[in-house]
Amino acid sequence: MAKQIQAIRGMNDCLPDQTPVWQMVETTLRRVVASYGYSEIRMPVVEMTHLFQRAIGEVTDVVEKEMYTFNDRNGDSLTLRPEGTAGCVRACIEHGLVYNQERRLWYIGPMFRHERPQKGRYRQFHQFGVEVFGLSGPDIDAELIMLTARLWRELGIEQYATLQLNTLGSSEERAAYRDALVAFLEQHKESLDEESQRRMYSNPLRVLDTKNPQVQDILINAPKLSDYFGEATKAHFDGLKVLLDAAGIAYEVNERLVRGLDYYNYTVFEWVTDSLGAQGTICGGGRYDGLVEQLGGQATPAIGFAMGLERLTLMLETLEKVNNLPSAVDVYICMAGEGTLAAGLMLAEKLRSDRPQLRVMTHCGGGNFKKQMKRADKMQASVALILGETEVAEQKVTVKFLRDQGEQQTVNTSELVTLLDKLGEQ
Repeated sequence: MAKQIQAIRGMNDCLPDQTPVWQMVETTLRRVVASYGYSEIRMPVVEMTHLFQRAIGEVTDVVEKEMYTFNDRNGDSLTLRPEGTAGCVRACIEHGLVYNQERRLWYIGPMFRHERPQKGRYRQFHQFGVEVFGLSGPDIDAELIMLTARLWRELGIEQYATLQLNTLGSSEERAAYRDALVAFLEQHKESLDEESQRRMYSNPLRVLDTKNPQVQDILINAPKLSDYFGEATKAHFDGLKVLLDAAGIAYEVNERLVRGLDYYNYTVFEWVTDSLGAQGTICGGGRYDGLVEQLGGQATPAIGFAMGLERLTLMLETLEKVNNLPSAVDVYICMAGEGTLAAGLMLAEKLRSDRPQLRVMTHCGGGNFKKQMKRADKMQASVALILGETEVAEQKVTVKFLRDQGEQQTVNTSELVTLLDKLGEQ
C-alpha cells in the first residue's frame, strides 16, 4: 500500500471551519489600513537570494539557518521570501515608486522560514505588513503605532497587548556602541553561551536579545546604547513619546529591544502579549532609513511593521474573541416533488441577484424533506425556504425559521425579498 501523502511539516492546511476567523481578521486589517489611506502592493513569493542577504544581513538567524534556498534551471540562487520588507523595497526601487516620493503601502501573504514548528509559528506562515517611504519625522512613527493600536481595539484584544519601545540611533552611534559592547562581552566571554559567543563579533547587538537568564544577568552591567545617542536621536525619540502620550497609548521603553534583522535604526517597537503562555511578540517593526540606498536606490527614510496572522488568530481563539462569526449560509433552499428542482435553482439565482449580500445555498443530491432540513440545520442557516409541488404551482414559498422563534409562513415569491430584509433588520 502506497504511503499516504501528507502536508510538509510546518506547512498547515487552513480548513473550512478555520477560514471564517482568518477572513474576519483579514477584513479588519484591510478596513483599518484603508481608513489611513494606505495602498496595497503585491510582490512575488520568490526573490533572488542575494536580496535577502544584503537586506536582512548574512549573520542573522534568518539568512544563516532559516531560508528556503534553491537553484533554478538557469543556475540562479532563488529564495522563498522569509519576510516582506526586502521584496517591497526591491519593487519600489525597480518601479520608481519612492524616488523623491512619499509612499504608504501594505501587503499580505505567505512567508517561509525553516524553523522548529510550534503552536502559532509555522514554516509557511502568513504575514501582514505595512511600509512607509519618504517620511523621516516621529509623526509617521507615531501614526504606525496608532494604527496597530486601532487594530487591537477593532479585534477586541487591546487589553492583552503591551507596547515595547526603543531607539537604536544612527548607524554611526550604533557603530561606536558596538565597539564598547564587544569590549564588555570579551570580559565575560567564558560565561556566555555558545550562541552569544558566536554573535559577539558578527552581530553583537543580538546578544542583548538573548533568552538565556545567565547571559541576561551579565548584561545588567553592560554599556547602554542610549549613552551613545546624539541630540538628533534623542529629539526624534522624545518627539515620538510625546505623540504617543497625547494619543493615550501606553508603552514601556525596553533598551534591550533590538529586533532580529540588521536593517533597523532609530525607532523600533514590538507589541507583546502573555495571553499565549510565555510572552510572545504579535507585531514588530521600526525604522530602516538606510535600506533603500543599501539595495541600490536613492537615500530614502522608511519605517514599517509586520505581524504573523497565525499567531494573531491563535490569540483571538485563545481569548475567545471569535464567537460572533457569521455562518457560511443564510438561506437554505429545500425542494421536494416533481418540477421543484428548476424552480428552486431559479429562486436561488433571483435572490443572489436581488440581494448579493445573502449567502444562499440550494440543496443538491436529492433526498427526502427530513434529510434536507437536517442539512440546512448543519449549515447553520438562519432560514430554510421550502418548495413543494403546491408552492411551485401557486408561485409561493414556505419560510421556516431555524435560529429564532418566528412562525413558519407561506408567502408569494414576489414578497420573499421584503420578508428576508425584515429578518436582517431584527
